Amino acid sequence: MRFFTLLLAIVVIPTWAGRPITLDEAIARARGASVDAAVALNELKASYWQWRTYRAQNLPEINFSATIPSYQKAYTTYQQSDGSYTFLRSDFLDIYGQISVDQNIPLTGGSLSLTTSLDFLRTLSPGTSTRYMTVPVALKLTQPIFGINTFKWDNRIEPVRYREAQAQFLEATEEVAMTCIKYYFALLLAQVDEEVAQQNLDNAKRLYDVALAKREMGKISKNDLLQMELNHLDARAALTSAVSTRKSAMFQLATFLDLADEELEPSVPALLPSITVNYAEAQALATERNALALNLRRRQLQADYDVATAKGNLRSVSLFAQVGLTGTNSTPSLAYGHLKDNQVVEVGVSIPLVDWGKRRGKVKVAQSNREVILNQLRQERQTFDQDLFILVERFNNQREQVEIAVAADTIAMRRYLTNVATYSLGRISTLDLNDSQVSKDEARSAYINQLYLYWLYYYQLRSLTLWDFALNRGIGADFDSLVK
Repeated sequence: MRFFTLLLAIVVIPTWAGRPITLDEAIARARGASVDAAVALNELKASYWQWRTYRAQNLPEINFSATIPSYQKAYTTYQQSDGSYTFLRSDFLDIYGQISVDQNIPLTGGSLSLTTSLDFLRTLSPGTSTRYMTVPVALKLTQPIFGINTFKWDNRIEPVRYREAQAQFLEATEEVAMTCIKYYFALLLAQVDEEVAQQNLDNAKRLYDVALAKREMGKISKNDLLQMELNHLDARAALTSAVSTRKSAMFQLATFLDLADEELEPSVPALLPSITVNYAEAQALATERNALALNLRRRQLQADYDVATAKGNLRSVSLFAQVGLTGTNSTPSLAYGHLKDNQVVEVGVSIPLVDWGKRRGKVKVAQSNREVILNQLRQERQTFDQDLFILVERFNNQREQVEIAVAADTIAMRRYLTNVATYSLGRISTLDLNDSQVSKDEARSAYINQLYLYWLYYYQLRSLTLWDFALNRGIGADFDSLVK
């Protein structure tokens, strides 16, 4: 891995002491301890269990169902042999139990069940009699003929959905890093501003003392003396404001890193990875790995599924078939003997004859919605590619911006120190001195901001491509261990 080194022109001694922390340490801490990282992990776990639920529907289930008991004592209608009806009193106890092994059939959208059952019936009045009916084994098939095969569509959509969730988790961890970078450089800038403010106050105090001595000797005017006194007061006010800003920025970063009880002292990153990103390669990586690409694919499949569902609802034909053996007797052991065939075949049909175009209209609506979604997906893809191109260009140019900021910071500091010495000799005005101080302070802040933008662009590229350009490898995670 190649790096280039950036050195600050002036090393300023901090006016306070805290726990030293580098940018890499802060990012590593944020990935594991921040609330944002915990939210991303919980979202991944929710997606994992949704994925597990989908996979479970393709596995056989063992189910037990029972009625224990069903008691009835009432009058029911009964048709006699001559066609007339009468009321017949029934008084019985029924207990029923069934164990089944159920398996969905993803290829056809149907389901297959292997069952065994036992039915106990006891008549309570008049008299008492007991009967058992057994179904030692029965095979049942339920199959829609023209309806939508939801299992087939789930097999298309759910794997894409889970891969999308994994990519979103990785992107979220990179976004955690970007948030950390923002807080880190906010504190770093506040720290630098405080150090500069302290340096300016020291210089203002020294120059004011020089101005007092010169005034006694009559070498400067009263106006110049007052200006130096005003500069000294302004420097004191600036230091007070800088201290407050630094403490606020420190609390924000420490809270984000779950280190609220510690004071942190960030350092300026001196080593930057020497990387040039090719747009075509970044686009290819994003297309393959980014969550947006998977999101677009899933939404397209979902739109196709909605159209297929609307078409499947135009008519409904279902098949139910059952084959097996059954027996009945007054004792359980005999009920399992002398078994007879038990066969049921049903074909159900539901075809609308006149619905005034309602179902056809739903198909047209689904097709129109799919076209809208496809156009939205195309637009989102174009916007993503455009944003990625701009980001690549900015990142590739940002290294030069940092180098320019370093040079400007060095020159501005040298000019300011020169003007301080020259003013002490009385060769420049206070206006020139103040101008050099403003330029020096702005150059230092500009350097920190340009450094912040470099790291921000870098992690944005990592987030969009899920690729570590410094190590030239993909960004991944052990998802199995994370979701446990």
